[in-house]
Amino acid sequence: MNDQYQVSPEQLKEDVIEVLKTIYDPEIPINIYELGLIYNIEVSNSGNVHIEMTLTAPGCPVAQSFPGDVESRVMSIDAVKKAHVELVWDPQWTKDMMSEAAQLQLGMF
Repeated sequence: MNDQYQVSPEQLKEDVIEVLKTIYDPEIPINIYELGLIYNIEVSNSGNVHIEMTLTAPGCPVAQSFPGDVESRVMSIDAVKKAHVELVWDPQWTKDMMSEAAQLQLGMF
């Protein structure tokens, strides 16, 4: 293991969030983090990342491929040893889960 990439789980979680903010929903021009699609991020001391996320609708055309795309992007972080994205549907996503910035960007206020 290369010690130069050792970071705390807290710092690694921040790095993961920064990467998630660069991934955009294919149908809405807002990143998946601000859209509220990320429900949970767990980071272990060994650099394993588990993300629970949802999509705006179960019938979303990218439902099969999007979690793998998110995993690949998270794996691009040097300190991440393993990434797993779990697609969950409970609770169901609603526009109320979006950040205020996302709602402003979409003119929902």
